[in-house]
Amino acid sequence: MTTLEEVDVATRGRAYLDSLAGRRVAVVGLARSGIAAARLLRAAGAAVTATDAKPLDSLGAPVAELRALGVRLVPRGQDACRGTELVVVSPGVPLASPDLAGARAAGIPLIGELELGWRATEADTIAVTGTNGKTTTTALLGALLAEQARPVLVAGNIGVPLSAHAAAFPGDGLVVAEVSSFQLETIAEFQPRVAVVLNVTPDHLDRHGTFTAYVDAKARILANQTGADCAVLNADDEATRALAPRARAHVVWFSRRRALDHGVFVHDGWIAARLNGHGEELLPVAEIPLRGQHNVENVLAAAASALWTGLAPDAIRRAVGRFRGVAHRIEFVHALAGVQYYNDSKGTNVASTIKALESFTERVVLIAGGKGKGQDFGPLAEACRGRVGLAILIGEDAPALAAALAARAIPNERARSLDAALTAARAAAAPGDVVLLSPACASFDMFEDYEHRGDVFKRLVRGLG
Repeated sequence: MTTLEEVDVATRGRAYLDSLAGRRVAVVGLARSGIAAARLLRAAGAAVTATDAKPLDSLGAPVAELRALGVRLVPRGQDACRGTELVVVSPGVPLASPDLAGARAAGIPLIGELELGWRATEADTIAVTGTNGKTTTTALLGALLAEQARPVLVAGNIGVPLSAHAAAFPGDGLVVAEVSSFQLETIAEFQPRVAVVLNVTPDHLDRHGTFTAYVDAKARILANQTGADCAVLNADDEATRALAPRARAHVVWFSRRRALDHGVFVHDGWIAARLNGHGEELLPVAEIPLRGQHNVENVLAAAASALWTGLAPDAIRRAVGRFRGVAHRIEFVHALAGVQYYNDSKGTNVASTIKALESFTERVVLIAGGKGKGQDFGPLAEACRGRVGLAILIGEDAPALAAALAARAIPNERARSLDAALTAARAAAAPGDVVLLSPACASFDMFEDYEHRGDVFKRLVRGLG
């Protein structure tokens, strides 16, 4: 009998799903990823037990649907993994969680939802990771690849679990997956044909513990690639550049700052490529419709990946020109009394908010704060010099942010809620200013996630009149 771990990568997809029939599998964590994983497992005929840290009766209709599908639901505190042959863990569940202790002790194989979804599809995968820019780059790459004939699925950390569509997605298609460090911790065989690393700066240190451990988690995107695959790496980012020796795949570099002998780069105001001795210009930088130099880097990475798949330069230029960005990332919301309001709720770390600030030449009234994840706010305070007229701070780590800003004489004040912060920002902003929500922090102290935070901000802004 074929075991769960014996299905060859080359015959994954239908063969892997067939191997799940009748097997006992536990799913730990019932947010979007866990729900999708449980549904896929049940569709494959597995006997599924699922659990979540939250009370099951608080999880609503999706969990009720799992129960109707025959999923055995157990509350936290019971060992959902006992007697199972495989554990699928959601990215929000740390590997050190007590919910996984029994599985680890028993040597039960443990994989993440990304790994499960990848095993269930036979399509080639392009995976995008990085501390910042991965959602925009993933969405942009999906838009670029829509210019060719193969079916395209954009999934992963971008909000659509791969497991939700993996079984039905055609094997001749292309999966474009945003992958996080949390997801990469729990891969085993995951082998993207193209692995993109945009940048690596300190983030999620509250979970990973050290920057080195965080870098190691990101580097796992390269672990299973071979010389037939491609690794797209940022030549301008020190930590990303240092990953090159770990890559067994063919490395294609991208750079905003200098011309490259082999890669995609900016030269004389153009996005240009030099690959396999052949050079060509792809599009003028001025045609990129997104604000900020970081978005030039995102276009470089997406273009390098698209070229590797065989997409023509004119298709890349056409798709970039039409792309209008993603929700919650420097998203224009409203203009009122000469003030522009932008939602950058996806700015969940210091480096991301710095990039957002650098996108504006206007004076900024900044709304920031939340759950800081152990970050140093000093670099953000430095970036506020000459850019931020007032910072309005909310959330759990507002005191730490306030201290960093005060040390550099950046005017700041506290607000008890996002609503109150917006009221204060409106009062402080003058015509020509920008009010920017870019928290530099996670949202979980006050909101369900960054999307919830951004949606609340947009609703409040549109209610201003």
